[in-house]
Formats: sequence, structure tokens, C-alpha cells
Amino acid sequence: MLRDIDRVQLLVPDTGAAAAKWTSLLGAQEVGKDAVKTLSAKRTTLRIGTSCVELLEPDGSGIADAALKARGRAHLFAAGISTTDMAGLKKHLAASAAEVVAEGEQLHICLPVEDTLVRFVVSPHEERSQVGDASFLYEATLLVQNEAAAVKLFVDTFGLNDAGFEHISSENFGYTGTLTLFDAQRLHRFEVISPASAEKTMGRYFAREGVCYYMAFCESARMLDIEARATAQDAGITIERPDGRSADKTPDQMWLHPPSLGGMMLGISRPSMAWHWSGHPDRVEDVA
Repeated sequence: MLRDIDRVQLLVPDTGAAAAKWTSLLGAQEVGKDAVKTLSAKRTTLRIGTSCVELLEPDGSGIADAALKARGRAHLFAAGISTTDMAGLKKHLAASAAEVVAEGEQLHICLPVEDTLVRFVVSPHEERSQVGDASFLYEATLLVQNEAAAVKLFVDTFGLNDAGFEHISSENFGYTGTLTLFDAQRLHRFEVISPASAEKTMGRYFAREGVCYYMAFCESARMLDIEARATAQDAGITIERPDGRSADKTPDQMWLHPPSLGGMMLGISRPSMAWHWSGHPDRVEDVA
């Protein structure tokens, strides 16, 4: 029933300041301003690639204000997913442990994961042309203590087929996890991660924040442009370019640090690269 990771919601103290960062670094374009009454939040929606970023700013007391105060800073608030079967998904969610509130065309979902309420927003699937330098979002990463239990909860809640899931691990970053691909032939998924090392950045983050969204990932065919722009603006960025590949060739991956985009980390992979760890390494194209 889930089709794409089609957006993220970023909770910020000032939507204008955050929007300026997405625009200057990635070429995002503002497409709307409104409010989400359920969250007591003002919303600025940006288009980036074929996906969206919803910037939420508290509008008085309520869910958004409480969440921002609890974390003490801007953060990735909710993973956005699209569906082509909203009626079927609503019916399935009604039998789950999720709290669901409908507002406009969207469903705002709150799901208890371990000791924390994790949020999602579901929208009807929409075909869009590409805007800016990213191609599309495809992943939202959630940090948990018990990966297997969280994955089962996601399967039960959203009706996912675990036959196409991929198990992953990284000694370098210190984690084990599961990619819950919505469709084994497409990249869109939740990345459910259990940090394995308290000494690594992710482990320290989890020790401080507990169950939470850590980052999102997108694909881009214009990584050199983003790299050059981030360097020129002195924005925080980490580049992964294999030894021996010249600086005028695209990196395999890079990460824009949270301050660079108003409060959330965004990973970016070159076209096809994400298949390397997503079940089809044979689909990874060589860099010319």
C-alpha cells in the first residue's frame, strides 16, 4: 500500500530561515504556505526533485511546539510516504496500534515505537516534474534499540511485504539494520537501524536522543554542483569519493550536515549507487 518516501517534515523555529538553506544549497522551490491544525503548526512546502519538504513552525501551543521544546532544536519530525490506495491504507491502519488523524488529503500518523511516538504523514501519490538539483527522496532512517521488533511493527502497521527487505550492517558507522523496501524493484523504504557502537557518531546520537529519525536520503545526478555550492557557502558536508577517483568526477555519496539544511541531515547518492546495498549491486552504474 505504500509507494514512495515522497517527503519529509522538518520541525523548525523559523520556516523562512530553513527554506533559504534548502533553496541556496539544493535549488528547492517554495510551492505553498498553509497550516496543519492537527499539529498546531504553520507549514511551508518546498519542492526538491520530485519530492517535497514540509517545513513546520509551531503556531502557538500544541504538538509542534511541545516537540520542538522537548528536543531543544530543529529536527526531522516525520517521514512522508505516498500511497495509491488511501482507502485501503486507512482500513488497514484502523486495525493497527497507530493513532491516525485525517486533515485535508493527508493522514497524520503517530505510532508507538519502544518508548517513543514516531510520526509519519501519508499523502496521495502524485507524479511531479523535477525541481532543483536532487532527483527524489527514497529513504528515511529511524534509530531504535530493537530493530527486529520495530521492523515487525512497521510490517504489521503498513502491510509491508518483508520478502523484499534487505539486511544491512556497517562496521564503519557502527550499526545493523533493515531496509524495508516497499517494492523490491524500487528504492523507497524506511531504514530501521540499531546502533552497535556507543563510540560512533550514530551511537552517541542515539544515546542522547533515543528512538528518533536520524536522517533522510535522496538521489542526485548533480552531486558535483551541490558539492561546489556547499564548499563555496562553507556549509557542513562530508564527501565519500573512492580512492583514485578525481575531484572532477561525482562522489558515490555525500551528507549535508544538519545545520546546512536547517536542522536535519540529508544523505545524497549518485544515480544507481543505492542499489549497492539494496539487493541489486549489479544495477550500480560505473562512473564515466
